[in-house]
Amino acid sequence: MKSQKKSKMIVDGTIYTFLTIGLVFVLLPFIWMLSTSLKQLNETFTTRIKFIPDKIMWSNYLEVWRLLPFGRFFLNSSIVSVTVTVLQLFLCSMAAFAFSRLKWPGRDSVFLLYLAAMMIPGQVILIPNFLMIKLLGGIDTYWGVIVPQLFSVFGTFLLRQFFLTIPAELEEAAIIDGCGYFKIYRSIILPLSKPGLAALGVFAFMFSWNNFLWPLVVLNKEFMFTLPIGILSFQGQFSTNWPLMMAGACQAMLPILIIYAVGQRYFMEGISLTGFANA
Repeated sequence: MKSQKKSKMIVDGTIYTFLTIGLVFVLLPFIWMLSTSLKQLNETFTTRIKFIPDKIMWSNYLEVWRLLPFGRFFLNSSIVSVTVTVLQLFLCSMAAFAFSRLKWPGRDSVFLLYLAAMMIPGQVILIPNFLMIKLLGGIDTYWGVIVPQLFSVFGTFLLRQFFLTIPAELEEAAIIDGCGYFKIYRSIILPLSKPGLAALGVFAFMFSWNNFLWPLVVLNKEFMFTLPIGILSFQGQFSTNWPLMMAGACQAMLPILIIYAVGQRYFMEGISLTGFANA
């Protein structure tokens, strides 16, 4: 009995040790980013590693707002990310409902083809998307940034797997009561899928908020820049103001942390329950 208890303590200690080491490696870049944001420019080029600066420059955070229209960048990112998240939840949930609850010829074959689109790198369709948006006059517009981000194969797959965990008896009872498919989707499926919707909402917002490549291609005017592009303004041709760039990055990270903290319970539940469905 004592040997089993001792071996369990050794195993648990080993696991916690590796988890702690992993946590340190994960947090180290964020700690270094925060440290750099509080330094003077000349301190960022010293060979000696210092996490605590000699002089803490809280003014770097205000300097970011003084040198750049940072409030406008925040507004642009908020408009794009919130719109993408809401519309992606709506479109992906409807597609997932069609693939999981409706029975139609070739449904599973079409879904497999739909999943195959996940294997196509985003860079491959970058130029075709740009040409279409340019042809439609979407350069330097919100909708030009938003529309290509609305359709998510991953989001459809995630919600489909979650919808499959909902008992079919609820749907059958609703049909007997005279409910149509849209009412079943609106009154039964969506209310029972809050964890899955929360998980996809966090993913969609985070991806759109951090999206750099597509806004960089579509946006040319500074007043339309999103945060990732705006922060790049601190990188010049011959030098980079790393403290101000890191101060901007720290502030840009706050909305994602807040959203994750608010929806953490639903997010974890949605991720865990998605794996119980049969493909």
